[in-house]
Amino acid sequence: MRPFRNRLTLIMMTLIGLSMLGAGFAMANVFKESHIKLQEENMVREINLIQATLEFPPLTGKEAAEYYTDKSLQLEALADARVTFIAKDGTVIGDSESDPGKMDNHAHREEMIQAEKEGTGRTIRYSSTLGQDMIYVARPVKQGAFDGYIRLSMSLNQVDEGVRQGWMVMGGGLIILFMVAALVSYRIAAGLTSPLEKITRVARQITRLDYDARVQIHRRDEIGQLAQAINGMADSLQTQLKTIRDNEDMLQSVLNNMTGGIIMLSHDGQIVLVNRAAEQMLGVKAAQVTGKSYRELRQHYELTKLMEEGLEHRTNFREERSLYFPVESIIRLDGVTMSQDDGSYRGMLFHLQDVTDIRRLERMRSEFVANVSHELKTPLAAVKGFAETLLGGVSDEKTSKSFLQIIYDESERLNRLIRDILELSKIESKRSAMEYSPVHLASFFESLWKFMEPEAAKKRISLDMQVPEELFMEGDEDKLRQIFTNLLSNAINYTQEGGKVLLTAGDIHKEGHGDAIRFIVRDSGIGIPKKDLPRIFERFYRVDKARSRSSGGTGLGLSIVKHLVELHHGSIKVESELGMGSSFIIEMPLLQEND
Repeated sequence: MRPFRNRLTLIMMTLIGLSMLGAGFAMANVFKESHIKLQEENMVREINLIQATLEFPPLTGKEAAEYYTDKSLQLEALADARVTFIAKDGTVIGDSESDPGKMDNHAHREEMIQAEKEGTGRTIRYSSTLGQDMIYVARPVKQGAFDGYIRLSMSLNQVDEGVRQGWMVMGGGLIILFMVAALVSYRIAAGLTSPLEKITRVARQITRLDYDARVQIHRRDEIGQLAQAINGMADSLQTQLKTIRDNEDMLQSVLNNMTGGIIMLSHDGQIVLVNRAAEQMLGVKAAQVTGKSYRELRQHYELTKLMEEGLEHRTNFREERSLYFPVESIIRLDGVTMSQDDGSYRGMLFHLQDVTDIRRLERMRSEFVANVSHELKTPLAAVKGFAETLLGGVSDEKTSKSFLQIIYDESERLNRLIRDILELSKIESKRSAMEYSPVHLASFFESLWKFMEPEAAKKRISLDMQVPEELFMEGDEDKLRQIFTNLLSNAINYTQEGGKVLLTAGDIHKEGHGDAIRFIVRDSGIGIPKKDLPRIFERFYRVDKARSRSSGGTGLGLSIVKHLVELHHGSIKVESELGMGSSFIIEMPLLQEND
């Protein structure tokens, strides 16, 4: 801005200088012309004075030339001007500078012709006799014996000298005036450019996104109005930018916290946007793929194929595909075309939803319904068959009683199945409230032992437990009873006669998780094949289906146990070797945290 101030000052000084120079030339011309006019008027008065005071004797020839030449010399000394006496016919009869006899006829000179017509002749021309510019003034004189013209002439050098003196005086004044004008111009330029510098500085700060910058100028002229306009623009930009940033933050927050993945493609297939959920689903980083072609997702062939078809046909679609990277999953892809306000095609928006768990639950629900139907159908078929037989008439009382016992057993099995299904449904739907209280484990297992001993005694299975007397834990006693009743029942059912079942309990310290208790239910039974171990806690999964049904099992016990352990914030696992027995290991925290 300072160079602009300097340029403005220079322009103003130049204009002032040119104006003053022009005024000086005009004044010099006026001064010169007025000086010449004044000089001419003085010369006219001098001619009139010469006419009034000079004697004009009747002389002719050489005497007249000598007389008037002598008089012209005397008059030149007095008037400080060249004096010339000219006869009526234009013959020079006396001159103060040259020999009259050698001078040509002056009848046709401009001043002579003008004097003849107007009474006074004036002209300025170059004198070949004197070799310089001269002012000539002539008047006709008829006095005594003289009838002709008296002409005075003066060198312009005298006039120019006066003009030069005037120029010197005027030039000094102009220089002083120019310096004053320069100082005033600089102050005016500074007054104009200083606020403009501030405005420009603030404008540059705004262009560098510093929207807090403001112009501190309080004036009521146009510059003040410009400053107010700049400040108003900055306020508006700051408000709009804050709104835009808030909207961007809100949109980014929405995109980042969506459970579904979002991928936006431009009309030419460039990836414009990838949110956090899509990154996790596809195992990519948004920074690495944004701005690149969707074909960069080459590890997801099925997905890129759908994107290619969407861009090609420009139609909405919904498809499901299996992905195998970074983990195996089922993804539902919704493709939506995007258009601008004028209807032009902008690209495609893809919504990715991981439906792996949904499809797994659907499959589990379908399997559950099928298993329940199958499990219900077996006892119902037995009840119906034996009931029909009894209705048909059986004479043997012993046979009738055995049929009724079978009907009773199957109905009891059906009752247990329905009870377990309802219990499992209540647990899975989180409708099973937990009522935590201190549990003395030695007393707890002693009462449970009394309940299980008759069943074990039938198969001559020895029950043993190793529970410290001082051991307490916090838990839901009813659900703990259900857990260990199921585990001990299974251990007794799948252990041959004369076998052993052992329950141990002991506290452990898990780093970072606080104190916990580990329970182990170990039997010497038939064991579980390794291929079945991963599915042992699934609903209705049986290792030996025939034996499970004969033992009255529903196939839901271990699934219920697993859920109840998890409700206690614990974990359960199984270790087994075929023919050598199984060990179910449970770890639960000593103290429960309220959810």
